[in-house]
Amino acid sequence: MKRLLLLLACAGLAAAAPRVVYSKTFPGSDPAYVKIVVEQDGSATYLEDPADMPEKFKLDAASAQAIFALADKLQHFSRKLESDLKVAKMGEKVYRWEDGAAATEVKYNFSTDLDAQALQDWFERITQSERVLMDLRRTARFDRLGVHEVLLRLEALWKQKKLVGPEQFLPQLDRVSKNEVYMNMARERATVLAEQFRGTGKAPE
Repeated sequence: MKRLLLLLACAGLAAAAPRVVYSKTFPGSDPAYVKIVVEQDGSATYLEDPADMPEKFKLDAASAQAIFALADKLQHFSRKLESDLKVAKMGEKVYRWEDGAAATEVKYNFSTDLDAQALQDWFERITQSERVLMDLRRTARFDRLGVHEVLLRLEALWKQKKLVGPEQFLPQLDRVSKNEVYMNMARERATVLAEQFRGTGKAPE
């Protein structure tokens, strides 16, 4: 029986789809730590504190494909990325490729590799997006007057084409737009953003 369970476990690992894992540790910054896991189907998690439950969200197919394409170009993180240039500490970044029982990873502070920079930009965009979402949830619950300011940040990311996974914002936007406890300008902005994220409103220029 134990042999059968072991074989099944090994088969499960072998059949597991690859994933890209990113973490950044930068004491004194905000956040000081972040970990992002992206599955091949676009399922993803975001975490700032190992003691907390990770935020779950979904990337669209094109975004997930772009991240995995960059991981392919970087040879699944099996080669050095550190530039060795004398630059300031920018936080320790770790890229990790997991494919079943096999895993490879690389650590660096600063890289001149354009593919590494492009991949880091994806994870910075995810970080910005998830932080705005967490702030929107917090203000919607505890600081109603602060909701509009967060919506302005959300709108800025959207217009700059830096927002990742806009659909995850829809429940909060609908909550704000339909509830009269929030300021009218916050409700109106939430309504417009929700329409844009659903593709029924005018897209950002």
